[in-house]
Amino acid sequence: MTKTIKENLIGYLSIAPAILLIGGVGIIPILITFTYSFQYRVLTDPLNIHFVGLDNYIKLLTDPSFWEVFKNTAVFAILSMTVELFVGLTAALFMNSAKRYVGIIRTIILIPWAIPGIIIAYMFSFMFNDQLSVINVILEGLDLIDNPITFLANKHWAMFVVVVADTWKQFPYIALMLLAGLQTIPKELYESASVDGAGTIQQFFKITLPNLKGIILIVLLFRTMGAIRIFDIIYGITGGGPANSTATLLYKAYKYIFGDMNFGLGSAMSTIITLLIMILSFVYIRTLKTED
Repeated sequence: MTKTIKENLIGYLSIAPAILLIGGVGIIPILITFTYSFQYRVLTDPLNIHFVGLDNYIKLLTDPSFWEVFKNTAVFAILSMTVELFVGLTAALFMNSAKRYVGIIRTIILIPWAIPGIIIAYMFSFMFNDQLSVINVILEGLDLIDNPITFLANKHWAMFVVVVADTWKQFPYIALMLLAGLQTIPKELYESASVDGAGTIQQFFKITLPNLKGIILIVLLFRTMGAIRIFDIIYGITGGGPANSTATLLYKAYKYIFGDMNFGLGSAMSTIITLLIMILSFVYIRTLKTED
């Protein structure tokens, strides 16, 4: 018994620094934010901080602008995850089948992921700028359009631009994750399927996708969190415009906290985002859960 206690004590002491770090960086700020969400806490009125119960949540949920940014977040998340998964899977299949220059190909594909999000945002902002748009110059040079397209002044085009920018930033992560999954699939399965007369498409749906199910779960889980928490791309390209058409939940929380100096409403919005991520994570795990 003494030996067991000693071993357990050593184990707990070994993980104690990690637990303290997680608590200090993650758990404690979440608890503070949750506490603030029940308070009237406006920095321009510091002497009037007091408990308001669910007033901040009621104010948010009865505000039409909340549901507008909620819809924007949902649209962005669905579009970006769908496109990123398709592009990432295509890139993973390409890298997996490449026979030459494998290292160079993977390095090139990784470049967007290594660039900070705000830099990518400004890059795409310049590319789709209403006045100096590189894309418009190319389209006009190919005689595909007669007049420049005001990408960032149109709500549909603006959402398209931020989805493209986020896809370009994030697809390398998905590609690498799926590539790792592809390389664990035994080649004998494909050889046996070929002998049985299965074509490339049948092999993809009967062998590749089922064996990637666990990796796809992880990818969707992390990219759902990323899509809901999107900020830098929105901030750098559209600033939530035009007319709030690309503003998301986290961008709205940022505006409450740093624009209105209202930490109560901003904390309530942040708490809602956290709960939403937890619910979606649970749904993903239940839906795509494997026997393993």
